[in-house]
Amino acid sequence: MAEQEQGTAGLNRRSALLASIAAGAGISAAGELGAARTTRSSTASGTCLTPRSAVARTQYGPVRGYVEDGVYIFKGVPYGDDTGGPNRWLPAKPPKPWTEERHTLAYGANCPQTLHNFRAAEHTFLQQWTDGFLGEDMLKLNIWTPALSGNRPVMVYFHGGGFSFGSSYELASHDGAQMARNHDVVQVSVNHRLNILGFFDAAAIGGAAYEDSVNVGMTDLIASLRWVQENIARFGGDPDKVMIYGQSGGGSKVTTLLGMPSGQGLIHRAAIQSGGGGNIPSAEQSRELARQTMKELGLRSNDIGALQQMEWSKLFAAGTAAATKINGPAARGPSGLGFPASGPPRVGWAPTVDGKIVTLRSYQDAAPDVSRNVPVLIGSVSEESMSYSQNPSEAEWRQNLTKSFGAEKADALIAAMKRAHPEKSIRTLSYGVGGYGQRNNVQRMVRLKHGQNAAPAYQYWFTWQSPQLDGQCGAWHTAELAFCFDNVRLCAQGTGNTPQAQAVGRKMSTAWANFARTGNPSQPGLAWAASDPQRCQTMIFDDRCRMEDDPDGAVRRILLT
Repeated sequence: MAEQEQGTAGLNRRSALLASIAAGAGISAAGELGAARTTRSSTASGTCLTPRSAVARTQYGPVRGYVEDGVYIFKGVPYGDDTGGPNRWLPAKPPKPWTEERHTLAYGANCPQTLHNFRAAEHTFLQQWTDGFLGEDMLKLNIWTPALSGNRPVMVYFHGGGFSFGSSYELASHDGAQMARNHDVVQVSVNHRLNILGFFDAAAIGGAAYEDSVNVGMTDLIASLRWVQENIARFGGDPDKVMIYGQSGGGSKVTTLLGMPSGQGLIHRAAIQSGGGGNIPSAEQSRELARQTMKELGLRSNDIGALQQMEWSKLFAAGTAAATKINGPAARGPSGLGFPASGPPRVGWAPTVDGKIVTLRSYQDAAPDVSRNVPVLIGSVSEESMSYSQNPSEAEWRQNLTKSFGAEKADALIAAMKRAHPEKSIRTLSYGVGGYGQRNNVQRMVRLKHGQNAAPAYQYWFTWQSPQLDGQCGAWHTAELAFCFDNVRLCAQGTGNTPQAQAVGRKMSTAWANFARTGNPSQPGLAWAASDPQRCQTMIFDDRCRMEDDPDGAVRRILLT
């Protein structure tokens, strides 16, 4: 869930969903292509068993999962060791080997984080949110597969939440069973280190062993992809056909990975959903954040032991206070943290351009050469900045837009949005300003990718309007996940599980599976052309799925003036 800055995408997610939106009214600043199995789950028997056959042997030891309606499921599979105590801020260590069958029947711990407060009841309802439990032994992944033998494409999903919070199972839509069941793919999701545990520069504090500490949240993801390369064949997957994808902050994880030299060869397709890019800090900025954090804690400059024993909330509070002082009180995002797409980089919980692990601001400054041959799928939703607590009148909306953009631009934007979508209420239209801002971010990333003259970029816009809550929420940030994961029925609180939603879900999940399988998201009856910066060819996912050149382009370009 990307925070918007003057119509461009940032990296924060929870504030866009649960807190008030800036300005109070929706501103935040045939053949192989048809090979995916599309048999629906209506014939499922409703069984859930733990048979002896549900055992796979990883390089570290055997894991035993369960079988539900024909899908083998393994949850909480270790790809790294406990990151707590003396392992804080060190590169992920391999799991300790085991010999007896390890029961992998439930999700693992989530990285310590500030939890969802559940006061935004409407968002909790729509997204079917769960927080799970917290702990530093969180380097675990989850696998759904139709069989333990075979050679299927592998779809690895990275959760949103900026780089500060979230988990592989926080939303019901993340469940991978339907993709395995209906599309003959192996689905994987991953937990990793976040916030100060994943992005704190401890090198000057602890010495050479910590030289990569500032980016361990990203090297964790590389470790998970190496685990996939080395082990996924034992779960029926093809290690040479791995798609990574993520939404909001997960999309920014994807773009960062696409620019990391250590990811080369581990990634074969990538999808960036309602996120991507980011004006992340420099090495010197992150070193200064570490120095200021130690001052906030009142510790000696080299007291790594105290840091590794300290309770997470105290660490996080000190780091956030230090970042707020460095960035200044006007910095966007919770506690002064935020990563606007323009202006100087700010400090905070995100990857750092250290010149080694992360060598550039990928898809912010350039499309990275190391992934030039990886096709990408990039898109967003129409009401990115939906915050149900915001219900402005037209006059209030105009006033808030004027504060952000000036009167002339505010008037032009409102008039253009009303002309483009007379069927939408003022409330829903107000949620769409952030959607047009994210559309501009998508165009920027498509332009960078297209400029490589290598693998293609495919563009989408999800505009399907949910019928829930009087149809006022539109296509909110994360709304497309239920559809691309083929979870329209599981996520009925958001989708209504209507026939229209089911039809869109079939098309969207098939496109994602086909992209994983072939690098082209087309399907019989729905050809999908690659996008270029001139035509901005875009697949629209709505009751009538279709290709259009730059839909609502005149509206989004107002934000660029």
